[in-house]
Amino acid sequence: MKFNRYHLGLALLPMLAGCADYIDTDNYIVEKPASIAEFEYLNDYKPLKEYVNRSAHPGFTLGTALSVDDYLKQGSVYLLTNSNFDMMTAGNAMKYALCVSDNGTMNFDKVRSFVDAARNVGMQIYGHTLLWHSQQNNKWLNSLLADKEFDFDPDAKNEVVDFELDFSSLSEYTYWHQSPDATVFSIEGGCLKIDNPAAVNFWEVQYFTFDNVNLQKDVEYQLTVELKATAEGAVQGNVGGWSDNAGIRIPYSTDWETKTITFTSATDGGTHGLFQTGDLVGTIWYKSIKISHLEAPAMEIGVSLMSGGDADKGESANIIAREHGNSDISARVVDDPAGTGKVYECNYNANPSEAWDSQLFISSNEPLEAGTKVHVKFRYRATDARSIDTQAHGAPGSYHHWQFIGTLNATTDWQEHEYTGTISGDQAGSDGCSAIAFNLSSQPAGGTFYIDDVVFEKIVSANTIPLTPEEKAEVLDAELGRWIKGMMDATGGYVKAWDLMNEGLADTWGDIDLKHQSTVPDANAFYWQDYLGDMYVRNAVKYARQYYAEQENANPDDLKLFINDYNLEATYNNNDKAKSLVKWIAKWEEDGVTRIDGIGSQMHISYSCNPTEQKKREEGVVNMLKILAASGKLIRITELDMGIDDENGNAIQTADVTLEQHKAMGEYYRFIINKYFELVPVEQQFGICHWCQTDSPEGSGWRANTPVGLWNLNLQRKPTYGGYADGLGDN
Repeated sequence: MKFNRYHLGLALLPMLAGCADYIDTDNYIVEKPASIAEFEYLNDYKPLKEYVNRSAHPGFTLGTALSVDDYLKQGSVYLLTNSNFDMMTAGNAMKYALCVSDNGTMNFDKVRSFVDAARNVGMQIYGHTLLWHSQQNNKWLNSLLADKEFDFDPDAKNEVVDFELDFSSLSEYTYWHQSPDATVFSIEGGCLKIDNPAAVNFWEVQYFTFDNVNLQKDVEYQLTVELKATAEGAVQGNVGGWSDNAGIRIPYSTDWETKTITFTSATDGGTHGLFQTGDLVGTIWYKSIKISHLEAPAMEIGVSLMSGGDADKGESANIIAREHGNSDISARVVDDPAGTGKVYECNYNANPSEAWDSQLFISSNEPLEAGTKVHVKFRYRATDARSIDTQAHGAPGSYHHWQFIGTLNATTDWQEHEYTGTISGDQAGSDGCSAIAFNLSSQPAGGTFYIDDVVFEKIVSANTIPLTPEEKAEVLDAELGRWIKGMMDATGGYVKAWDLMNEGLADTWGDIDLKHQSTVPDANAFYWQDYLGDMYVRNAVKYARQYYAEQENANPDDLKLFINDYNLEATYNNNDKAKSLVKWIAKWEEDGVTRIDGIGSQMHISYSCNPTEQKKREEGVVNMLKILAASGKLIRITELDMGIDDENGNAIQTADVTLEQHKAMGEYYRFIINKYFELVPVEQQFGICHWCQTDSPEGSGWRANTPVGLWNLNLQRKPTYGGYADGLGDN
């Protein structure tokens, strides 16, 4: 392609100078602004890849990393990459989290487009990365490890009882009622008995058959009533609150019958049953009331929300006494005057101003959110008969709701109270329900409340069972295989070299172990090795080789698998990480089947303006290359970039780097490249990849405002470009 004479700024020179296959640069005159005159010498350099001596280093590839989106635009990144490099690495687009959705669906469209674009111009791709703990789709992976459900008949339903009352358990009728004076409410013969001598409007005789039952709004319930009357008719009324309720109609006859009706709760929380029978002249009897709902079969287990509860075993920090005028204490353990053993006590005051002057609390070890199902059970008595209402609190004393587990009708005899229900929104409040409050001061006399054998637990579904370690390993091994197959199919055998495993070793000293959640905690990480074991790399090697070989026209011998890590050149631990990585590779290969082809060293480094420190860093690079070369594996510097530190070790930002410092950085690049060719045998020289083409801009997620590029942000060559080219040209 020929162009007429045209004047270009230096910004485009490196791009055009490296595009000889597409643009005839002989017809360009490049004008050089005075402001960049100090960089003019860089115009004489050729594209970087032209400095590689292919006859002396036949297997060497010069690589770069980039954004796939930028490359696919076929603009400046595309031209600069194709002009200067042999191979490119996708910064993110080929990682698990970028290809696997929350439901496990895999999308390799961008990967395929990248491969097609590279194939069209003969660019090689280095795959990054098949196995890593970062940038994984944790939501999907953790869902694979979720508890498995038991098999149940999907059409089967079990009855769950929400409330049940046998009127024979009551000595007197104390619920709210309203009627003409002649109507009599009583407990007689184990029944609730209502005598109405004269007919009135049905709503003029109305009464509660239950109160403060905790139901959930919009849930369908069954109301079951055992009743009879002296004449036929029907109970009318509603279930719910005073304003939001569901209407009911229950037929009755002169014989005992059990009637069941269905209603949908209009309230969320405390519910009463309002029955109306003013049109019945005569008597109606009720033996029992029950509210229930149907649920799919499930095993349920209780998870304790407290410690202690049995006074024979000592005090419990979860049973708290607030006696009038005194600070909260753990309820005292005393001998029960009735002789039943050790019990918890709380005294209540005489002549109280409010029912909550004295309170006992059962506290939870965790705040309970709305929708949590709880089970409460205990024995109780008092030194006199009294009604004790219960409230939902946040922390003890932080009132949320006036009703919780029902009202206790305490006597001097021990009784058992049991409650199962679901925390309502009002009970949970904004910070969760953390305590049951018992209001003890409900009448003038003072005395003592006793409680024991306390159970406070949340009910969780047990229709699931945790996977065993073996089952977790099996399901993740299958996912690992699925992922690698998907990537190998998407790249179709074109990508022949891969980071098989990335950044697997911890940052310690000596013989370094692999990272695990227990030793390198990271809430965003998913450590495959925690489930597949430390030998998990073998699984990945197996799948990579298997699925690569299945690609059309793929030669299995072409596939090269690398273990990639950072800080291999680090001096803080005498290159222990490099030594350990070599040992791990040997360990993985002990089975005689697993074959790992190469080692990748990331080398995100910095030049030091402190000569002593810089010499130490250079020695670390040399030692690393010797250690890696001794492994006999292919050696690749996979992610080389460089910042710069001042004499005190502080990073220097891009705008503050002097020309002298730029050139010093270039010489450090030259040193590294020369040492690579010197210390790594020719047959092990796979290549060097420069990670950042341009400097990192302010606000970047990678080494922000750092001079890591061979070009600046205007795509002008920097002295580091010259150092790189010189290093390649020296060999």
